[in-house]
Amino acid sequence: MSEKVKIGLLGLGTVGSGVYKVIKKFSDIEIKKIAVKNLNKKRNIEDINLDLLTDNGELLVNDPDIKVLVEVIGGIEPAFPLIKKAIENGKHIVTANKELIAKHGKELFELAKANNVVILYEAAVAGGIPIIMPLKLSLVANKIYRLAGILNGTTNFILTKMGNEFSEFTTVLKEAQELGYAEADPTSDVQGYDAAYKIAILASIIFNKRIDVKRIYREGIDKISPIDISYAAEFGYKIKLIALAQDDDSGRVDIRVHPMFVSKNQPLAHIDGVLNAVTIEGDTVGKVMFSGAGAGELPTASSVIADILSIVNEIGRTDYPLPMMRCQHSDDAEYLEIGNITSKYYIRLIANNSPGVIGNLGIICGKNNINLYSIIQKGILEDGCARIVLLTEKARESDIQTALNEIKSSSSIKEIENVIRVMD
Repeated sequence: MSEKVKIGLLGLGTVGSGVYKVIKKFSDIEIKKIAVKNLNKKRNIEDINLDLLTDNGELLVNDPDIKVLVEVIGGIEPAFPLIKKAIENGKHIVTANKELIAKHGKELFELAKANNVVILYEAAVAGGIPIIMPLKLSLVANKIYRLAGILNGTTNFILTKMGNEFSEFTTVLKEAQELGYAEADPTSDVQGYDAAYKIAILASIIFNKRIDVKRIYREGIDKISPIDISYAAEFGYKIKLIALAQDDDSGRVDIRVHPMFVSKNQPLAHIDGVLNAVTIEGDTVGKVMFSGAGAGELPTASSVIADILSIVNEIGRTDYPLPMMRCQHSDDAEYLEIGNITSKYYIRLIANNSPGVIGNLGIICGKNNINLYSIIQKGILEDGCARIVLLTEKARESDIQTALNEIKSSSSIKEIENVIRVMD
């Protein structure tokens, strides 16, 4: 192309700053305008051209010279209305906004189709790890029947630190906030919302279905204790917050986010710190894994710039750019409810130190179709009670919940401290 393609940039935070720094390496694109919330904020950019800045995003979406709108502000407002208007004005979209795509992807993709523009969102899932384009292009020959990932660096950092130092969740969370790995309000990360948005996006691609993020079962990591991590290690596992998407023989999809015991024999168990990873199982390729930096200024900017260049290389060359990267589905998924899943389970409880307690636990499990793989009791606690840990073989979730309710009602049981599923 003879002249540079003009880019509009919504947001100049961590990711936006990375985009600004990296985009200067490319001679065929340039940023025409950057919309920010606060014009007076000090930027982490030495040579920032202040003339590019505006606090009016409408200027970007209505500028006919801007061909690609890049959104890196996150959240729903004002990103959603600005992107809608930009699409109506015929602009291609690159976004890193997982919440927006997970919650409003259906509307945005239909609008993009009507206006013959492309929405690319590689950076919305797993930061700098290329996963969207490989799923849509490189792995298209596969029926993908299972995808499991560590999709949130904050929770992975916390669980790794808890395991290495035998520290409590609240202590490590505070450290993560001080280091900038966790937000002042960490709810989206530690309660699994962030990972749920990301697995919703990935599931929509591998199943070729519309995914309702509200239907995804979700648990956070705030109940995980160093005691759980210690027992996991004893059994040969590590605890990770896993985002899982798989289908069953009936065509229903099983999509969930929750802590899991991951065998130390599996690669995901060794993804530590703030790193992310995604494992994919396909009928042709077998099992593959993508891993790397799931967030950060330059890794995420790498994915954003790649999307920009993919679009720029198509402008002026075709009337229908990037057909393989467009949304191809319109049917809604059918869901496997959490009560119908099968898994192995770790159960930690406090009981009276009295004869027959362990035998009674076995009886309750047995009559609810639950086989026990292992039972551990180590010594007596200071109050005279005993901590007992059960590890089950595969069982139906509904049977586990029925058994847990019966265990809770037993006079010899003081408390069920935690229940964690085991990844097979």
